[in-house]
Amino acid sequence: MSQRIVVVTGASRGLGRALVEAFVAAGHRVAACARNPEGIAELQAAHGDGNLFAVLDVTSSSSVRGFADRVIDTLGVPTLVVNSAATMNKWAPLWEVPEVEFVRTMNINVCGTVNVIRAFVPKMVEARAGVIVNMSAAWGRNAGPKVGPYCASKYAVEGLSKSLAAELPAGMACVPLNPGIINTDMLRGAMGAGANRHWTATQWAIKAAPFILELAAKDNGKSIDCPSS
Repeated sequence: MSQRIVVVTGASRGLGRALVEAFVAAGHRVAACARNPEGIAELQAAHGDGNLFAVLDVTSSSSVRGFADRVIDTLGVPTLVVNSAATMNKWAPLWEVPEVEFVRTMNINVCGTVNVIRAFVPKMVEARAGVIVNMSAAWGRNAGPKVGPYCASKYAVEGLSKSLAAELPAGMACVPLNPGIINTDMLRGAMGAGANRHWTATQWAIKAAPFILELAAKDNGKSIDCPSS
């Protein structure tokens, strides 16, 4: 496969970090961002040559716009954007979830995804090429107790992805992707030791990265499950 220009959000840990490592190892040029400065510094030290890493919060539309301008000026228009930045509410009945936690979950998982789309997709549409992958979840297609804010956010990701898919020109794709159940910090915070039954993010990315790179116009608007076992 020819070299791709790939954007990944939520890149300092978990699925985003694992995807960055896998994409770089496969020879692609990567632009990645996250809120955690230590994680971004580690990526910069390991993979800074020919790639671009930035500390930013995807809920800040101006920060995302500035990042997109840097990416396009430095690397070019991306051909793959992976919206991986996400958070999960602390497990509780919906009526016990504090307003600030509900709003934070929606802002990161939904508004952050939209901010990235606004910043990158217009240039991709001009080029009439590229794939946008928005990380969904099993809880974006089936509800569960005590994760109401997270379910709401991922159902929203499914809906906005399918709507965007209907708006893109021929040759492009937007895909809501369920990564499966992966042993990440976010899952351990929800499941505790039970998370250890599942793949680590690094194990997942070995199959997931090439799978994502193969997504194309034929997949536009489909709710897709990533290999996860």
